[in-house]
Amino acid sequence: MQTIKITTSQNIDIDYQLADLGDRILARLLDYAVFAGISLVILMILGVFSGLFNYYNNNDTNIGLYIMIGVWLLSCVLYDLICEIFFNGQSIGKRTMKIKVISLNGARPRVGQYLLRWVFRIIDFGITGGSLAVITVALSGKKQRVGDMVADTAVVNLTTKNTFGQLVFGPPPADYQPVYNQVALLTDSDVVVIYDVIKNFNHTRNSMLIYKLAMKIKSYLNVSYPREINEYQFLEIVLNDYKTITAKIEA
Repeated sequence: MQTIKITTSQNIDIDYQLADLGDRILARLLDYAVFAGISLVILMILGVFSGLFNYYNNNDTNIGLYIMIGVWLLSCVLYDLICEIFFNGQSIGKRTMKIKVISLNGARPRVGQYLLRWVFRIIDFGITGGSLAVITVALSGKKQRVGDMVADTAVVNLTTKNTFGQLVFGPPPADYQPVYNQVALLTDSDVVVIYDVIKNFNHTRNSMLIYKLAMKIKSYLNVSYPREINEYQFLEIVLNDYKTITAKIEA
């Protein structure tokens, strides 16, 4: 799967998986389904209020109907923009598919970037019927539609790059004794994250990621390690402990 390297404001390189075209299409279809339901509720509520408005104002022209249609159209147009701003780069469909919009500069996307993405929906989905978005996402190096290119954003996959079953651990020594029995509190997903961070460090040498994760694991397990052991070694011990303990349980 294609990845992208983002350098944060703390000069930490993080590798993200770019969202597949299929995931983005499914997210869009889910958004259509969700919005259809939301629209139905909005229309029903506004229909009641418009009827009351016209009744009490004795107005032959259906002003309430115009208000109802106007509010519905406005909600249609602003749905994606509002979702991405308030849900940190995710619509309901994107959240379901575990993908999100990020800024290529490593910071949280600004409202202006979300606005640019939204404005260029007119080209990506409106004028071209979505065909331009499909083509540019499929062919561009960072899987960006035109709105992403202009806004300097990308859509990434938030799911873990590996599954526990896909990981290849170097087996601990035959007489290896676990140091931290508390690793039994960890899940396979936790260990996959540790593995990915170590793998990332071996390529990028970004010690800050190692340090932050080690502190988090240390706090979660409520353990400590001697001064002669650094954070990288601590995480390696945790991996070996987990593999040894889970192997004994499976046996």
